[in-house]
Amino acid sequence: MTVSATTYGPLKCHEVEPTGETTESVVVLCHGYGAPGTDLVPLARELRAIDPRSSPGVRFVFPQAPLTLESLGLPDGRAWWHLDVAAINESIARGELRDLRGDFPEGAVAAREQLLETIAAVAEQVQLPLSRFVLGGFSQGAMVAADVALRLDECPAGLCVFSGTLVAAEEWSQLAAERGPMPVVQSHGRFDPILPYDGAIWLRDAFQDAGLSVDFLEFDGVHTIPYEALERLAALVAGVE
Repeated sequence: MTVSATTYGPLKCHEVEPTGETTESVVVLCHGYGAPGTDLVPLARELRAIDPRSSPGVRFVFPQAPLTLESLGLPDGRAWWHLDVAAINESIARGELRDLRGDFPEGAVAAREQLLETIAAVAEQVQLPLSRFVLGGFSQGAMVAADVALRLDECPAGLCVFSGTLVAAEEWSQLAAERGPMPVVQSHGRFDPILPYDGAIWLRDAFQDAGLSVDFLEFDGVHTIPYEALERLAALVAGVE
């Protein structure tokens, strides 16, 4: 598997090209807070191995979040928006439920705009409609991917939300109701201390109530991506028509 570094729109990306001659669909996966831009790149190999039906025509694009965390001692760490890590750790220590259903986090709108520009640049490069794009990500990356998927001019082929949560509940619910049929693969650990399981249930219910088709996987684990979630994403990608 050959991984190349490139830039689409405002964001640096890592890209895994199709094994066939042409690009027939695109999978865009966004990493989580604190991870390097390459964090999810190995998933391309895993997804191809799980369901090889779509492998020859799938292009994988892994955008790098725009903000550096070098000042926090993470020279390779990136973020879509900054977090108050100390406050989050205190909440976890106290066993408090973090409810993010209010407004968008500060910086999330800027992240959304940059990812929208990046996806538009990819679509122009490969000359494919957005209906052949699958968007997704992990944790903070899943949140920005979901926000973008709800706002694209054309409904994407699907969305995957690995260990994400519901933010801006009122706005997301309205956008989801206007989005039309969009399949969603969502997974979340019942014992996730970072983004609690309750937040995943709120997100699932909001999407389902809005008419989206949500394939929800709960698992006995923490803040991670289980193999079964990759199997479900691979099936979604293979079904892009």
